[in-house]
Amino acid sequence: MSSNPSSAAASVTNLDEAIGFTLPHRHARGRLVRLGPVLDEVLSAHAYPAPIARILSEALTLTALLGAMLKDAGGQLTLQAQTESGIVDLLVCDYRGGELRGYVRFDMERLAETPALPSLEKLFGKGYLAITFDQAATKERYQGIVPLEGESLAEAAQSFFAQSEQIPSLVRIAIDDTGHVAGGILLQHLPDGEEGRERLHTRLDHPEWDHVRILAETIRSNELFDLDLPVETLLWRLFNEEEVRILATVPLVRGCRCSIEHIRGVIARFSEEERAEMADDNGLISVDCEFCSKSFPIRLGDVAP
Repeated sequence: MSSNPSSAAASVTNLDEAIGFTLPHRHARGRLVRLGPVLDEVLSAHAYPAPIARILSEALTLTALLGAMLKDAGGQLTLQAQTESGIVDLLVCDYRGGELRGYVRFDMERLAETPALPSLEKLFGKGYLAITFDQAATKERYQGIVPLEGESLAEAAQSFFAQSEQIPSLVRIAIDDTGHVAGGILLQHLPDGEEGRERLHTRLDHPEWDHVRILAETIRSNELFDLDLPVETLLWRLFNEEEVRILATVPLVRGCRCSIEHIRGVIARFSEEERAEMADDNGLISVDCEFCSKSFPIRLGDVAP
């Protein structure tokens, strides 16, 4: 990247996209994500208070950053934050094929007793962050779990890569004042070319990584969600003296996989006696989807034996 691309169409804001890039001479790769309408769609399904909406926006941005790394088109990334002592009982997000979804379960009474913008510790107490990669092609599953520590989910994700993956990483996420526009960057050190090598051979003290990390840390929060700042311009600001290769862009959408057909199939796996116990006096089984806040009434007679 040898020239400032700011002359490109200023209207290009890269909303609801995950854009990959590499710095081949510095053995680093990264992802930039900016979310807008996707957040609106997810949040509109719930009447979340502002602090809960913001933590879900942050979690969805992190999920998009991680999920966009999947090379298997049918693979899935699941992010789960859980605690037994926090205001938030459970936060779940997942990514599959560019589709994002997520929800939060929390204690409204305890939230009302906290400051307007509670810290991560206030929200989650002593909890953990679990990140699971499911590869559809190989049927392999990999999961890493780290304590929910630090000032943000981004810091917890950095700990995940350091502890579980042994890959030096930088994660930054920022949300605008509305809570409905967010941006994030994930940058990682690869010790042996753009594809990297086995994680156990990663050198944690590589001087090239220190150089790239210092440059990336100059990013300002508002640059991540600035709707007038194209991503290529942002990358030029950060790495204007480096060769930057822009990789494929992944469009992001809100997606929920619940449907009448899917739910009928799940209910059909239960015995006739179990289905009868689930039904109300009118012969209806009501199934709620936490992700989209929809209720699906299923008649016993419509379930295949």
